[in-house]
Amino acid sequence: MLRRLLIGLAAASGILAATLPGHGQIVNRLKVEDYLFQRYACCRMQQFNERNLPFADSLYRYGIFKDNFRYKCLGLNLEFPIRFAQGDYERMDAAVAEIKELIGENRDRNVRAFYYPVMHEYCQFLIHIGRAPDAMLEARAMERIASEEKSALGRMYGHRVVGLIQSYRTNSYLAIQNFTKAADYCKEARAEQELPNLYILIAQEYIKLADFPHAEEFVAKAEVYQEYFPTLRIKSLMTRASLYEAEQNWDALWATYDALVSDPLYKVQADGDSRCEMDVAYLKSKGQFEEALVKADSLGTARKQHDSKQAIYAALGSYEPAYCHLDSLMAEKDSVYIRVQNEDMAILDAEMNNAQLRQDAERLKAQNQITILLGFLVMFAIAFFAILLSQWQLRQNLDEMRSKNNQMLAARRAYQKAMDAKESENDYKIKILQNRTTNVLSNYEDILNS
Repeated sequence: MLRRLLIGLAAASGILAATLPGHGQIVNRLKVEDYLFQRYACCRMQQFNERNLPFADSLYRYGIFKDNFRYKCLGLNLEFPIRFAQGDYERMDAAVAEIKELIGENRDRNVRAFYYPVMHEYCQFLIHIGRAPDAMLEARAMERIASEEKSALGRMYGHRVVGLIQSYRTNSYLAIQNFTKAADYCKEARAEQELPNLYILIAQEYIKLADFPHAEEFVAKAEVYQEYFPTLRIKSLMTRASLYEAEQNWDALWATYDALVSDPLYKVQADGDSRCEMDVAYLKSKGQFEEALVKADSLGTARKQHDSKQAIYAALGSYEPAYCHLDSLMAEKDSVYIRVQNEDMAILDAEMNNAQLRQDAERLKAQNQITILLGFLVMFAIAFFAILLSQWQLRQNLDEMRSKNNQMLAARRAYQKAMDAKESENDYKIKILQNRTTNVLSNYEDILNS
């Protein structure tokens, strides 16, 4: 297994040396061995390339062999973008769910720094296939974790996902606000490698608002970073192509389109739907309307198909089909609006349920604390009553002992008094006897002397 990984490394090392800058966008956050990470990074730059699957599977199996969640996470992270491109959303969800399970409650800063971008990428795919409520719930979870851990990086990705959701809902002003907040957190987290991506997202919203000077400003800000992050070139060129199409600057659009299709990274860094939109814009600008209509049928959603076709028919002067597609587009937008309301209600309901659960937990905690306090108070009252009772019994015993002692003392005093009276009486009798004896002797002497 390890041998297969090393064989792949030899083929990728030359490309990697040319494409990965000193401070690249793909960071070895999980701290795996360099030879594995370099191959992984090379595959990540071609995230929709199905040829990544064997290496992704090897990484996952290597993680099982080593009993190490880090290798398994990297393998799954390579897999789920390909599953998205294949339309296999069930396996995409399963891969992300396993990543979340593997990471679990791991509080390691590097592991968390891996978790946030993975979930951001997953949310991008969810929004692309119309699952904005799921993306919003994931964004809320990211925000909660980031707030608990005071992670500016997590907050950056959370706001970025919310911005993408607002963009999907055609709320460009709200999208720009969230992307701007994300840029602020990006600077706080010192994750400068993400700044150009945020600038491009902001530029795309300004294009939708037809604010071309601001769009040009933010595209230019992003392009400054190309010296350090060469993989930004595809995103910058695609954004410029959208800008030139909106401005109807056809020469610049054609030159940009040619630069894109001649770049070997274009097919592996841009998903098929985005490339199809670019082809439709190019064909329409060239006046190849029939080819553009055929190409528009390949767009991934009905909304995009109607949007492209109504513009093509309007350019052809075929106003009736243009109106039909415009009517269908408005119906799609109305359904999106209704769905957005339902999504908001679902999210609000989920948040209210979570809030209710938190309140119930707090109430139960308070009840437990009150019960414990009451228990302590009852125990204290019982102990206090027992002390009072023992003190009262002791006092009663002491009073009884004092009463007995007093009685004994009184009896002793009475006895002593009686003894003293008896002794006085005896003394008196002795004195009388002595007087009598003296008198008898005196009388006897008198008799003798007479």
